[in-house]
Amino acid sequence: MVARGITGRTRPTKVKKRENAQKRKRDDVDVEKLEAAVAQLDSKGAYSDFTDLPLSEPTKQGLKASHFAVMTDVQAKAIPLALKGHDILGAAKTGSGKTLAFIVPVLENLYRLQHVGMDAGLGALIISPTRELAIQIFDVLVKLGRLGHMFAAGLVIGGKSLEAERQALTRMNILVGTPGRILQHMSQTVAFNVDDLKMLVLDEADRILDMGFQKDVDAIVEYLPKERQTLLFSATQSKKLSDLARLSLQEPEYVSVHAEDKSATPKSLQQNHIICPLEEKLDTLWSFIQASKKSKILCFFSSAKLVRFVYESFRHMQPGIPLLHIHGRQKQGARLDTTAKFSAAKSSCLFATDVAARGLDFPAVDFVIQVDCPEDADTYIHRVGRTARYNREGRGVVFLAPSEEEGMLKRLEAKKVPVELINVRQKKRQSIKEQLVHMLFKDPALKYLAQKAFVTYTKSVYLQKDKEIFKLKEYDLEAFAASLGLPGAPRIKFLKDDDAKKRKQVSRQELEVSDSSEGEDGGKANEKAKTVRTKYDRMFERQNQDILADHYQKLVKDDDAEGDISTTNGAVQAPAADDDDDFLSVKRRIPAESAFSSSEDEDEGENTGDTTRAARKVVHLEGASQPLIIDSNRREKLLKSKKKLLKLKDKGTKLVFDDEGNAHELYELEDEADFKAKGLPQEQQQKYIEAAREIVQKADVEDKAAARAKRKEKMRKRKEKDRAEMQGNVDAADDEEGVQYEAGDDGEDPLANFRADMGSSDEEAEEQPKQKKAKKWFQSDSEDGDEDEGKGRKRRKGKGGKDARHVDVQEPETLEDMEALAAGLLD
Repeated sequence: MVARGITGRTRPTKVKKRENAQKRKRDDVDVEKLEAAVAQLDSKGAYSDFTDLPLSEPTKQGLKASHFAVMTDVQAKAIPLALKGHDILGAAKTGSGKTLAFIVPVLENLYRLQHVGMDAGLGALIISPTRELAIQIFDVLVKLGRLGHMFAAGLVIGGKSLEAERQALTRMNILVGTPGRILQHMSQTVAFNVDDLKMLVLDEADRILDMGFQKDVDAIVEYLPKERQTLLFSATQSKKLSDLARLSLQEPEYVSVHAEDKSATPKSLQQNHIICPLEEKLDTLWSFIQASKKSKILCFFSSAKLVRFVYESFRHMQPGIPLLHIHGRQKQGARLDTTAKFSAAKSSCLFATDVAARGLDFPAVDFVIQVDCPEDADTYIHRVGRTARYNREGRGVVFLAPSEEEGMLKRLEAKKVPVELINVRQKKRQSIKEQLVHMLFKDPALKYLAQKAFVTYTKSVYLQKDKEIFKLKEYDLEAFAASLGLPGAPRIKFLKDDDAKKRKQVSRQELEVSDSSEGEDGGKANEKAKTVRTKYDRMFERQNQDILADHYQKLVKDDDAEGDISTTNGAVQAPAADDDDDFLSVKRRIPAESAFSSSEDEDEGENTGDTTRAARKVVHLEGASQPLIIDSNRREKLLKSKKKLLKLKDKGTKLVFDDEGNAHELYELEDEADFKAKGLPQEQQQKYIEAAREIVQKADVEDKAAARAKRKEKMRKRKEKDRAEMQGNVDAADDEEGVQYEAGDDGEDPLANFRADMGSSDEEAEEQPKQKKAKKWFQSDSEDGDEDEGKGRKRRKGKGGKDARHVDVQEPETLEDMEALAAGLLD
């Protein structure tokens, strides 16, 4: 046996490699002492330092290297319970150290179980709602476990290589990931085994158990074993029995260290709100950034398109502070770069959606500005928790519209969130509306982005569940669109306003009345529809504004599209081009007669800018009793489709002509009096059946007679054919014996023509040369002449292969000739 310290190699082994080999053997692990210390641990005791807990040496070294010495409140209560194997529901304020509260128990419990190596399989699964939070948890796990722990830890999130993750999953002991990617591996990766799972951790559990991740989490839990330890942590935790039953929690311990506090947010956080109308939000945000250029600011918006627009527009105006943006539609690499830059920056401004609202630990954030109102109080707590972390100071400001103030403050008060009202100094407030207008005029792409930002923000408000806070009808959307630099509010198709439908129906009725009367009433109705055009209207009516894409026109509200639902009436639109002005118009167009076709009205419309009157038309279709009224772009497109025009035309009726030539419909109803005069319905039915039976019997007799005659004719033709064949054979025999046929009355032979035809056919057959077969690939030209001779030789060949004797034999005529022939053959 080789002595200790001697490896048997010829070359000396490095000391570092020798130590690593000893670590892998795990000879120095004393699991029994740790188990005894944990058993004696008082889960309800008061602990302040990590050294007070029975932890392994690798974990202690990792905590020391990361400068973690004193435990926070949630750590002091949750870690002892988790070490003893209890299920935990943990709720604590943002920035209170919940990540360490579940990472330390994960490392320790698996360490005591010696759940290490490929054969052990997956021991702990940690799930987070966002990719950034999963990356942050994985980084903390690596820092704590890199000094001594031999667990294989992995990170699975969207945006990474799926194949690379599959190859590494079989070696993982601890896995951190997002619900969607974990479920994808469970259902698609064959070698991914979770049968021996010991611990399940849900960070930001309230968000994971929400409707957005409910199906994924339910599917994941179905794969996991029932006997396991489950830890749930969040800043706002719920005790719903349905959630606890779904996760199979067994007598969970509820850890809430701040339940008795007066505030659900840290004491060092100063929280304020500003009453800011929707159209003044960008001006207020720009003014705030200008006044805080040396600070680290995090701004939250409700949609990704709005984040992109604010970032692009502010970046062009150069605020004097580095700008960053992050949202869920970015690629994973760009999101990681953004979080790394913002974490390392001393002064910067980050525009973000709620993807950065939960769990992310950005160091030294001074301000959290919630430009758009959060959907509920929990979202507000998570957003504002990005600052004032670990007992540091911070400040949060939320912009509330006048219609949002009462409902939101009531929700925050119920969650114990104190928010004070502050006012904006109007002297320091700057307006950027004119700058945005100029930028959008010069850059069509930025204008399109502004329109999409308007639509997505309006949609996010429309889809909010709490209608007491979000009242879409009380927003001045036209002014909000103007604050973005747009000349008018884009169309919003997802809104279903009954008033718009009523206006649409009323406009058509008025149009029909004006068409029928063609008098003074129509002129008065038209005068009411007059609008005043401005220079901005003419500027944005240029036809080259729609070169970006086809769906760009869907964001622009046309004046004649009254059927489409819009937010306001003042949107500037491009007038519909006349049919005569179309360039290379291929599709067929039906000329429309305008309801206002007088020259005086047209001149007046051009001078006053009345575009709605010129767009209304009446089309008389050929074959249609009612004219087609065109008062929107959608109805005007009907003129270009033959298939759709057929539906508008009257349908024809099928007629049947009687013997006298009178037209009748295919099905005509008999007069009721005449019908009753004929008798009861049963009697008429019996009479009809009898009459029909007689007609059928008569037709049957006629059909049978016709079939009999057809058979007789067929039999006659067949007999004539047989007779002609027999007569032809007799004539041929008579010719051979020299029989003379008697001439008929006209002196001609009756079979002369028949014999002539037969003779000519025989001669032609003899004269026609036989067609030669095509030569084979092995035959040469010299073989052509010898072919007939070869055939003759083959015919004369016998069985033995020799030439047979050739005898010229004449056909015998008598019995003596046949005997002579037989004797010759015998010789």
